[in-house]
Amino acid sequence: MSSDSLGAFLKTRRDRVTPDDVGLRTYGTARRVPGLRREELAQLAGVSAGYYTRLEQDQAGTASAQVLDALARVLLLDADETAHLHNLARRPAAPRMVRPRPERPHARVLTLLRSLGESVPAIVWGRRGDVLAWNRTGHALFAEHVDFTAPDEPSLRPTNARLFFLDPHTRGLYRNREELARAHVAYLRLASGRYPTDGRLAELVGELMMHSPEFASLWARVEVADCTTGPMNLSHPVLGDVDVDYQVWIQPDSPDHRLEIYTPQNAASADALRLLGGTVLAGGAPSGTARVGPAGPADGCSGTLSPSLPAGSPPA
Repeated sequence: MSSDSLGAFLKTRRDRVTPDDVGLRTYGTARRVPGLRREELAQLAGVSAGYYTRLEQDQAGTASAQVLDALARVLLLDADETAHLHNLARRPAAPRMVRPRPERPHARVLTLLRSLGESVPAIVWGRRGDVLAWNRTGHALFAEHVDFTAPDEPSLRPTNARLFFLDPHTRGLYRNREELARAHVAYLRLASGRYPTDGRLAELVGELMMHSPEFASLWARVEVADCTTGPMNLSHPVLGDVDVDYQVWIQPDSPDHRLEIYTPQNAASADALRLLGGTVLAGGAPSGTARVGPAGPADGCSGTLSPSLPAGSPPA
């Protein structure tokens, strides 16, 4: 059974729910499973034990939305996990991988990025975590060793997870590395469920599994999350300790593309970011200049940017 299958996901979630969690009395009897038994889960969800067993063994074909919601309720899944459950249920048994065309950020996202100038570090991430655009402050805060013009060329774009797990230059950048590593992996698993035929995404996961034991260990935990806000504690090679909060802003016209901004948690970090912004401006980048790839079309509804709910992209 693949670790990315519906059955594997159901089993990991069943193992973590105890009878006490769902109000079942066990009368002190010995149990051979860490969580709920299959028949207990089936009864609570209102399905037959045989049908649930076939679901967990990936032999039941499709499942209705009502059944999936009932299972999610009993398994105490959060919103991200429930969405992932539905994505896995819709996934083809043997998805045919395709290589999508290079992503192009929406014009309105790029307009907002330019409007920030260098007052706040900012990066536009694609659905696989590729850098589609960044301002000079964002570049200097997270990946100054990377060519600033890299987002112009799709084949050269840095990728969030590669920077985090495989790039030795950023190995010591994050003081809360363990927390952020879990967020990266949980987001990639969520994205893999959303886009099961994305060959580039599958290649990225395979590369990380092969070359990063840290990633492989976390992937095996089958965690799912869409972390759009949170703390990031940096040990910057020039600025020293900098504590920021990341927040993702989603453009309704292109929800796969997320503008992530980084705001200071305290006065010392605010001073450090001001210093960084002044430094990059003094280095020749005029106020408001950001490096971006080609813009996508600006048609569609005239929606406004709004912050996503804490529950897009993983942190840088």
